[in-house]
Amino acid sequence: MKDVAVLGVGMHRFGMWAEKSHADLAREAGLAALGDAGLTFRDVQAAYVGHIFAPVMSAVRTMKEFGLTGIPVQHVENASATGSAAFREACFAVASGRHDVVMVLGFDKMSEMIQRSGAGTDPAYLEDSILPAAFFALWATRRMHERGTKPEHLAAIAAKNFNNGALNPMSQRQAEQRVTVEKVLAARMVAWPLTTMMSCPIGDGAACAIVGRPEMARRLHPERPVVTVLASELQTERYERGHLFVGPVVGPARMSVDTSRAAYEQAALGPEDMDLVQVHDAFAIEELEYYELLGLCREGEAEACIERGDFALGGRVAVSTDGGLIARGHPGGPTGLAQIWETTLQLRGEAGKRQVKDARVGLCHMMGGGSVCVVHILARA
Repeated sequence: MKDVAVLGVGMHRFGMWAEKSHADLAREAGLAALGDAGLTFRDVQAAYVGHIFAPVMSAVRTMKEFGLTGIPVQHVENASATGSAAFREACFAVASGRHDVVMVLGFDKMSEMIQRSGAGTDPAYLEDSILPAAFFALWATRRMHERGTKPEHLAAIAAKNFNNGALNPMSQRQAEQRVTVEKVLAARMVAWPLTTMMSCPIGDGAACAIVGRPEMARRLHPERPVVTVLASELQTERYERGHLFVGPVVGPARMSVDTSRAAYEQAALGPEDMDLVQVHDAFAIEELEYYELLGLCREGEAEACIERGDFALGGRVAVSTDGGLIARGHPGGPTGLAQIWETTLQLRGEAGKRQVKDARVGLCHMMGGGSVCVVHILARA
């Protein structure tokens, strides 16, 4: 990845927005990103739009909210990795020289999708009858059996993310008081050992990034640091001996290892160089596993790292600095772009009370339906 920078970012706070349409959410995020970049929609040469649950043609309809300038608009969908995959396409559009300024927009109203669901499960997709919480609960209980993981470790991750989210104005869950491990453990059980506070909420929202050339970022905002994209990697699962076809919810753990290693190689960096990391923490057990799979610690060391506070703000490498999916929320389409929003602010030194000191490199990791993994590495130039 060469000569690609994040020119601007914007969000509509994640939450339950029954009174707002997809266009309302997207318009606010998109205008915020354009304003942050110092550009107008006339400067945008192409758009990649990510959504999962919105109706057909919502991408191009929503882009009409910004103007009718004839630009190409492409809808991207890749389950939870939708926003990340759309961002990747925009980066390649700039890196190839095809465009100089590209908008990446993600939006969704998962609350409406849940209301419409409830139809019977096709026998051909029997695994769909097991909800994600159950899959990840199985993942958690297996780790507890093999590694001695305790519910308290999962609760510590969730508490950290709730407390980070309380410092993020765009976070869906805003705790009024500091969240403790005890409070997380006492929350309503979803699928043992996962409580509601160890699980991401349903919600609505939008996020946007404007991607362009570093020299444009310097010209538009000479006073602030330029955030460049060092690596963009997307992989799907690989067949190997003993491969389990368990449906699209929980993919092979190896996928995060392979994708992150490819991204590290592309950026000529290693996990030890990361100052902050965003992960797909739809459930606390995921974040715990990704500590090891992304190389932030050695295999079997995650629990000890949690106990030391290695991944908290002020720790060795801060993880889920904006609250992650657990606190910031996970509407679907915009989630990966929310990670880009947070990482960009952190690298520019604009994250306020949750700012990671001297942050220079950040990694964004998203899973799409368990069978897709996307990793981006951003850096302060």
